[in-house]
Formats: sequence, structure tokens, C-alpha cells
Amino acid sequence: MQQPNQRGFRQAQGASPLAIRTKKNQLSSETYVRMALTEVWKREWWYALIPLVVLLLPAIFVFSWWWVVAAGLVTLLFVVLRSAQVQALAQHEQSKALFERVNFEIDQRYVLMKLNDKQGMNIPWEMIDRVHFKDAAYQLYLKTPENAEMPTGWRGWVARTFQVPMFLYIPTRIFNSPNDLKLFESMLRRKNLLPAEVKAAPTAAA
Repeated sequence: MQQPNQRGFRQAQGASPLAIRTKKNQLSSETYVRMALTEVWKREWWYALIPLVVLLLPAIFVFSWWWVVAAGLVTLLFVVLRSAQVQALAQHEQSKALFERVNFEIDQRYVLMKLNDKQGMNIPWEMIDRVHFKDAAYQLYLKTPENAEMPTGWRGWVARTFQVPMFLYIPTRIFNSPNDLKLFESMLRRKNLLPAEVKAAPTAAA
């Protein structure tokens, strides 16, 4: 078996002759961080209320500005650390493949992120958990590790509770034709990854 290099790419395996092939595209780490942070805080905003409420409770019975300041500082610290966790993932060596300039070759077996004619990364459909269509782009979210692959103890609890979303970003504009885009949508629906009511914007292929 070919071993991945430092960026996660291996010798490219040939896709089916009928595979959907896209133009080159690159997702910047800054864009990923912004999108991931938006998703994380839409889902977890209430976590920040826990230290705020807990530390403000004593102030109800014996008011002191120290409780108010402590509640604000601890809440701010939580927000900073959680945001830093998302940003750190974008800098992790194993995540750098997501931010390379690649084109995609997509067939029934996998999504191939192709760096060049010799290097690529095969992502089997079994690794895709769900797909969101937003702002004329598909976000293919990767499944989280199984519990057996997580650390044990409190580290495992933190890893399971505060997961960072990882996704492939495929804009509609990189498809070479409207027909390729329709085929891709049809493939997603057959794999139950895209709701039937989702309609993509027309591709801007030249």
C-alpha cells in the first residue's frame, strides 16, 4: 500500500472513465476557519452560557462585582479556546490536504482530490457523513472518528463533545458543464446525502 506523504496525498489512483471531472479550486484556510467557526457557534452558542450562569448564581444571593468579572472572563476564555481549537485544526499537518489547489474526480466509488497527474487523495463515499448546499457550493462533511479511535478519559470526552467540522468544499462554478453538475447532484441523492428539494445554482462554467 502506498504511504501518504507529509500532506496526505498518495499516488493517484485512476478514476472511472465516466467520472465527473472539475476545474482546479483551492479553499483557503482562512475561509475554512470562518465557515467552521460560524457553524460551531450556531450549534454551540449555549455552551458559553454555562460558565456565565454558574458564576453569576452566587451574585444573586451575595452581589459582588468579582462574580460578574469572573463570569465574564471565564466565558470569554471558553470562547477564545474553542475558537482557537478550530483555527488549530486548519494548521494541523494532516489537514493541509484540504487547502491545496486540486481538481476533483468523482465517481460511484469515491471523491478523488487530485493534486496533479501523479498525486491524489481518494475519499470513499463511506467517509462522507452529510452534504450541505450553501452559497453555490457543496460542503461534504467527513464522518467523525469512531469512539474506539478517540482518546480515553477526559481527553476523549473533550474530543467527542467539542468536535471541529471537516469538509470538502466544491463550488458549482468549477464544474465543466451543467450536465456534470446535474450528474453530481443525482449521485448525491442516490447516496441519500442531498435532500430532494435542494437545487443548485447554474454553474458558471466557461
